[in-house]
Amino acid sequence: MAGNSFGEVFKLTTFGESHGKYVGGVIDGCLAGLRIDFDFILSEIQRRKPNNKTISTSRVEDDVVEFVSGLENNITLGTPITFIVRNKDVLTQDYDGFKGMFRPCTADFTYFKKYGINAQTGGSRASARETLTRVIGGSIAKLLLKQQSNIAIEARIEKIGKWDYKTEQKEIEKEFEKINQEGDSIGGTISCVVKNVPIGLGEPVFDKLSADIAKAMMSIPAAKGFEIGDGFEGCKQYGSQQLDNWNQDFTTKTNHSGGIQGGISNGMDIEFRVGFKPIATLYRELSCIDKEGVIHKIENKGRHDKCLLPRAVVVVEAMAALTIADHLLRSYTNKI
Repeated sequence: MAGNSFGEVFKLTTFGESHGKYVGGVIDGCLAGLRIDFDFILSEIQRRKPNNKTISTSRVEDDVVEFVSGLENNITLGTPITFIVRNKDVLTQDYDGFKGMFRPCTADFTYFKKYGINAQTGGSRASARETLTRVIGGSIAKLLLKQQSNIAIEARIEKIGKWDYKTEQKEIEKEFEKINQEGDSIGGTISCVVKNVPIGLGEPVFDKLSADIAKAMMSIPAAKGFEIGDGFEGCKQYGSQQLDNWNQDFTTKTNHSGGIQGGISNGMDIEFRVGFKPIATLYRELSCIDKEGVIHKIENKGRHDKCLLPRAVVVVEAMAALTIADHLLRSYTNKI
């Protein structure tokens, strides 16, 4: 199975299944001499944990990370950094009814057709459990970015469904009541800003910074949409409306481009949005199909988020950090 690594110089490779013994990762290419703040890493892990009993999964893991290589006295050695996290709150019996079945709109069917086998418990590598390894890798990338260039990354929920997260909380609460009653789920959008990005990150033509950020975001489970700067709204306007005119210090008066021009960072804030679909596995009867093409009605007994947005914010930041860290290190080889 290919496709488990992200990055060229600062590279994260992840491993483990949602209901296996461990999940973990290997970070290659991290600079030597970086002091690791374990309290910060733990705080990032905490942000990803279920934090709302109304909409989050009831699966609660300790998420104790163990670093087994690449560090000495909390300092990176420049060698591969390996970490593991044990899965403890595993209830494989919840999936007994789904054995030999493919749930609708999940990776069950596509994994089986591609590999001839798929995990019978949980979502395996397609599960959001895998994003824990991204958060851990991303936290180290954040520490590197802060030390090297004081780069800061901040994501936030922009919308839950069609409702604005800042101004329409009452409507969102009503939506949560509805989906709980009906065993349904809901998606939304997350926006992200990357500040203090130096000019010149990005490797045209095929490794444009915008392209790699898009790939990073679309690799997150349930991600269905991406836009940078004004995105699709900007596509509806005239060129004169989308110009980012100069200030004398080479900043721009507006930031319609989202901080990237020609695939290279221009020194302005990088701004983008990610859209997430509603979770496909619902707390209700599902129409599943077996290997012979027979449809079965099966009641779901597993544990899943009804809205993944609150837990996905830190994952978006982590993938942005991994992307920017990789391009920052790649930029060191561009010129004398």
